[in-house]
Amino acid sequence: MRTIGLMSGTSLDGVDAAWVETDGERIGRFGPSLTLPYDPDLRRDLRRLLDMAGDLPADDPFLLDCEQRLTERHAEAVEKLALEADLIGFHGQTILHRPVAGKPGEGRTWQIGDAAALARRLGVPVAHDFRSADVAAGGQGAPLVPVFHAALAQDLPRPLAILNLGGVGNVTWIGEDGQLIAFDTGPANGPLDDWARRATGEDYDRDGRLALAGLPDGAVLGRMLAHPYLSAPPPKSLDRLDFDRALREAGACDLPPTDGAATLVTFCACAVAAAARHFPIPPKQWLVAGGGRRNPAMMRALAGALPEPVRPVEVVGWDGDALEAQAFGVLAARVWHGLPLTFPGTTGAPGPLAGGQLTGVNQPLVPIEA
Repeated sequence: MRTIGLMSGTSLDGVDAAWVETDGERIGRFGPSLTLPYDPDLRRDLRRLLDMAGDLPADDPFLLDCEQRLTERHAEAVEKLALEADLIGFHGQTILHRPVAGKPGEGRTWQIGDAAALARRLGVPVAHDFRSADVAAGGQGAPLVPVFHAALAQDLPRPLAILNLGGVGNVTWIGEDGQLIAFDTGPANGPLDDWARRATGEDYDRDGRLALAGLPDGAVLGRMLAHPYLSAPPPKSLDRLDFDRALREAGACDLPPTDGAATLVTFCACAVAAAARHFPIPPKQWLVAGGGRRNPAMMRALAGALPEPVRPVEVVGWDGDALEAQAFGVLAARVWHGLPLTFPGTTGAPGPLAGGQLTGVNQPLVPIEA
């Protein structure tokens, strides 16, 4: 199938779109990709939604307006890519993620985006709602990309760790036998972006300037590293704002701008190092994707916190900017074919579990046994 994957992550910076040829299990080839930034008003309103989502009804006018504008921006990304496709993979924008591990039916994950409107505008079927089935079955609903990472890394030395640093960090560990372990490591760019916006008015710490000019505060860092999430065994996942209260209580918000940024970067790296304690054996290397790999302060902190080599994914020929959008192109094909999206080692699903919904197509899914 020719698919276009769309991803808007927890950094709230825009839409990534990527063309992929895939059957959901193998990747034939990658095509062009692009990033379409959100305008400042949409980015501001989406950030407001994160604070409000727990109390909002689904028909709230502000939410519906944001959803419409978000969907239009996704459609514009596909139209700007200007490539034919059989299927669109539309993740939408997560505004709330509250899974209850191991308790079927009690968790909640909420991604906004109007898949039906997107399918009508583009005239292409849309796969969407990738996380709900897993959360309903008692899984974490995240991360979803490990099965894609495994397909990408078939020829690389293992064990291997693939680290994505978006608003939240997540890691996929791939064992020599193909075993998958995946979970969220902790906050990544999210708190740092919020910090930079308050301190400088910039949307992020450009080139790591704030963090590189400061020093981490040991006392604040120690209190942050005592957070129980870091020692909890996987499966586990985070909401974009899960650590906000802990950071305030630790005193991070009272630091000078440069020291606060340096402390947040160091905390992210230490959280990744803590995550490595949950691997059966250490990886041979860490491959880093997401916006965090472009932050020199972040990459320096990771290199200092981890004993193994830490490299951007480009060293093995992957596109770190397009990787998650490419993943949702592959996951869309898996939805089409009824293949599993999540597994016990990646989300705590009770078994290999299919998921997602199809909109804009009259053909029913034909499940394929895992």
